[in-house]
Amino acid sequence: MSLTLTHYLILSVILFVIGMIGVIRRKNLLMLFFATEIMLNAANVALVALSSYIGDLTGQLFALFIMAIAASEVAVGLGLLILVYKKQGTLDLDNLTLLKG
Repeated sequence: MSLTLTHYLILSVILFVIGMIGVIRRKNLLMLFFATEIMLNAANVALVALSSYIGDLTGQLFALFIMAIAASEVAVGLGLLILVYKKQGTLDLDNLTLLKG
């Protein structure tokens, strides 16, 4: 049995739904970042699978750009998480809603 485009798209949908559930539940700020990374990876899987199926490299190029954006998001996000944790002592989103500007 060989893997077809349908298998890859089903995997992509499953990953996206897992990420969406993580974003909706959002109790911890770090888990929110992980959930968005899972959603971005789901989009990458779909883009690469469709690009391979069509025979065009455009989807793979977009996947590379998404990976670059995700890497920069992680770098900036983790820096902000460290600052918030030092100031508040927690990453719980219920406690972070009390922040004053």
